[in-house]
Amino acid sequence: MDKKGKLVCVIPAYNEGDIIEKTIDNLKKIQLIDEIVVVNDGSTDNTMNVVNNLNVTVIDLGKNHGKGYGMKRAIDTLDYDYIAFVDGDVGDTSIQVESLILPVLEGKTDVTIAKFSSASIKGGFGLVKRLAKKGVYFYTKKEINTSLSGQRVYKREVVEKMDYIPDRYGIEVAMTIQTFNNGFSILEVPVTMKHRYSQRNLKGFIHRGKQFWDILKTLIIMYFRR
Repeated sequence: MDKKGKLVCVIPAYNEGDIIEKTIDNLKKIQLIDEIVVVNDGSTDNTMNVVNNLNVTVIDLGKNHGKGYGMKRAIDTLDYDYIAFVDGDVGDTSIQVESLILPVLEGKTDVTIAKFSSASIKGGFGLVKRLAKKGVYFYTKKEINTSLSGQRVYKREVVEKMDYIPDRYGIEVAMTIQTFNNGFSILEVPVTMKHRYSQRNLKGFIHRGKQFWDILKTLIIMYFRR
């Protein structure tokens, strides 16, 4: 298709050295993407060494600030007409991002979000997902199942109207709420993409606890910003 405007794909990355090369290699197969940008959020593994050899743009934050902070840095510094966000751990399945790009470029919607199939591995008890879903409904009166998904494509004008980008895990929920409340449309796109799942162990519960707190804090902040 004839594409008008520049499409940038941003990968916020923290300690993804074991899989990010596969993620990037398959994004490179998508001809609609003009530039791939990795935002290294203070990784302590070999992520930087890997991405420095892959002929992509790298924004190195130096230390860990949080996923939302890295995404905001990309939003504020990059030149784009469309922007895609892809998690570094989706590996070979990043090729499916093309199915998110097309509806936006074709003008069918303002934003697309990947809708993953149910996880085969049970992690937590669904508390984070329920909080995110109920939080989005509270502010928008819209039901959406993908408010936590990090695989997204936006038109530039959607992002430009957002005035609150939290630094950490509340980022996707905040962007979803603002997209709806600013009058833009979201299309959930079913995918068979794979990524790491937090397991039912101490490390997994700590991770989900941080997610829950960040999302709750984001929802509270948004309440007082109204």
